[in-house]
Amino acid sequence: MAAQITQLMKSAAKPLPPISDKSFGASFDHFGGYKVVLIGDGSHGTSEFYRARAEITKRLIEHHGFDTVAVEADWPDAEAIDRYVRQRPGVQAHIAGTSKEEPFQRFPTWMWRNIEVQDFVHWMRDYNAQKPKEQRAGFYGLDLYSMGTSIDAVIKYLNHVDPDMARLARQRYGCLQPWVEDPTQYGLASLTGRKATCDEKVVEMLRDLLHKRLEYSAREHDGEEFHSSEQNAYVIADAEAYYRAMYSSSADSWSLRDSHMFETLHRLLKSKPASSKAVVWAHNSHIGDARYTSMGTRRNELNVGQLCRQNLGRQHVALIGCGTHTGTVAAAHEWGDDVEIMNVKPSRPDSWEYLAHKTGIPSFLLELRPKNADQELLHACAQEPDRLERFIGVIYRPQTERVSHYSAAALADQFDSYVWFDRTSAVRRLEKKQPATPLGLDETYPFGL
Repeated sequence: MAAQITQLMKSAAKPLPPISDKSFGASFDHFGGYKVVLIGDGSHGTSEFYRARAEITKRLIEHHGFDTVAVEADWPDAEAIDRYVRQRPGVQAHIAGTSKEEPFQRFPTWMWRNIEVQDFVHWMRDYNAQKPKEQRAGFYGLDLYSMGTSIDAVIKYLNHVDPDMARLARQRYGCLQPWVEDPTQYGLASLTGRKATCDEKVVEMLRDLLHKRLEYSAREHDGEEFHSSEQNAYVIADAEAYYRAMYSSSADSWSLRDSHMFETLHRLLKSKPASSKAVVWAHNSHIGDARYTSMGTRRNELNVGQLCRQNLGRQHVALIGCGTHTGTVAAAHEWGDDVEIMNVKPSRPDSWEYLAHKTGIPSFLLELRPKNADQELLHACAQEPDRLERFIGVIYRPQTERVSHYSAAALADQFDSYVWFDRTSAVRRLEKKQPATPLGLDETYPFGL
């Protein structure tokens, strides 16, 4: 069966030009009609994955009306980039690699602080500079690890629009303040009974903020600043629940995180005109449909790709995965270690990556949507629901790769398309030294996602 799938892949694959070629992005024009296009990466430290996503996204923005880039990053950090690329009022930041005030300063910094992302951010600013404000493309974060900075952002906003509400926010969020430097300890203290939970207070704050939506939205910038504050309040509430769940159930904490990312995306789209369309950048484990991997079948976890399909409809959503056979990757051996350039072991013979490698095509796009794909290929893939797929996050442990980084996946159901690079190289990170950052526990081990 493996040899048959390889031959069918080879016949169905569309060879891709070099990423630097202008025709690379045009190879993905058939995704321009979707509401949401999610583009994954097989590791958080691979240059080709980042550059490919950037070129596809540029094409979707320039030629197909996409105006939202939503990434697996914290909302406050991404908002500093959004203010820069759209020249919004407030503190703007780009990814320069020198100032402590720049965004994405927690481990793993190289996930977003790299030359590939920096180049894309500068492209977005240049593109937007030629457009009226209402047509500019934005850059947004979907993740929930920014509890402390989100608390500060909400209070700062309320100080400006409603000082009395700001005082109430400081009182309510004070329950979490002792833990903002290491919120995982809040979860542990709540579990052991050493600390009363703060859930009622943060939910009350969110509810009161939403109750003031019309009043606050009318005060400045057409409600955009309110939307940001609202999102930060959601981050705080969801992060509080997430850190409590972390010690009791890894499946619950993963699903809470991905549910938060989907709801953030959904709110973003609802806050924009009906014609708005979004590109999502996240790891394959987040954007591939979890129901067709061991995440869903064995661990009962869900993810962003699954939620997009279920809530927005498969006809409006495209899930694009990226994979590689070998090369180098930027990663750490342990959480908090400095980043290294590591050799990626050649893929295992029982993996999807190995079958793609055996086609002999250096780079290709494989169509997996039922109405567009080779039906014989889909049928053959369906006979291999337990074939392995490699997941490398910010942690890479080559010595234990089978246990640490491979998981069963039904590739043709997990993704709508698959982008292949046989040999890849590490992202060009802006710094090697990593800041001390509390461990994210189960959602970061073993894959470090």
